Amino acid sequence: TDKTTCSEGRPSKQLQNTNCYSPNALAPVSKSCNGLESCEVFATHTVFTDPCFGIYKYLAISYFCLPPGVRSSLVCEHETSALNCDDGTVIRIHSANYGRTDSSTCSTGRPASQLAKTDCYALNSQTVVTSGCEGKKSCSILASNSVFSDPCVGTFKYLYISYSCVSKCKCDYTEQ
Repeated sequence: TDKTTCSEGRPSKQLQNTNCYSPNALAPVSKSCNGLESCEVFATHTVFTDPCFGIYKYLAISYFCLPPGVRSSLVCEHETSALNCDDGTVIRIHSANYGRTDSSTCSTGRPASQLAKTDCYALNSQTVVTSGCEGKKSCSILASNSVFSDPCVGTFKYLYISYSCVSKCKCDYTEQ
């Protein structure tokens, strides 16, 4: 996307096309790295295909690490997300989004027009998931417009939830 990153020693003809990117780069990185403490991804055309032959490319990855014990659930639109915790623990919701933030998740068999909008967020996602699941041992939430409303008409959406299982508080309060 620029002419300077990884350009040292390269002929200028290999750096001219700055409108060069792999539209499905997220899938192989997610498959290789999600859920791991560390990972290695090879920036080669065999992994990412070659979006612009003859142009020297680089791989830029933005990521974040989830703290230990944080779980996640991802289901495509019209599917049900089931969160479960072990006995003595209950669900604590960290984040939730019904929408679309990338073009590769839940993309199989879908036309590009249903995957193009990647800034799609149902504003009530966290509220809906928290009210249905917080403090329970298990819960189920349907990923659908009828539950969350439709944040981006014509886009195929998915529900992503991050949560953890925390000890059930057995607190006794006495008034004085």
